[in-house]
Amino acid sequence: MISIERRGTALVLTVRVSPSASKTQVKGEHAGALKISVAAAPEKGRANKELLSFLSSAFGVRKSDVSIISGGTAREKRVAVEGIPAGEFKRRLEEMLGN
Repeated sequence: MISIERRGTALVLTVRVSPSASKTQVKGEHAGALKISVAAAPEKGRANKELLSFLSSAFGVRKSDVSIISGGTAREKRVAVEGIPAGEFKRRLEEMLGN
């Protein structure tokens, strides 16, 4: 089960990122984190930019509504998503996981 917390108006989840993949996609769940492979190298912020773009599309929010709040240079990151009701957030998360 992926851990979700509310921080102000944002919903926050932990994401475990695998950079330099052939395709950006959700790979499942690992220890309470959403596992995502990204088709970008971890240099000059490219992998983070790809991650934020992917998540904004997946949750149906603007790119500016998704931000990394910790772990910017680590594989495990805390990501905040604004502009989406909690129920819709959970529904889309389950959709990404294939549930």
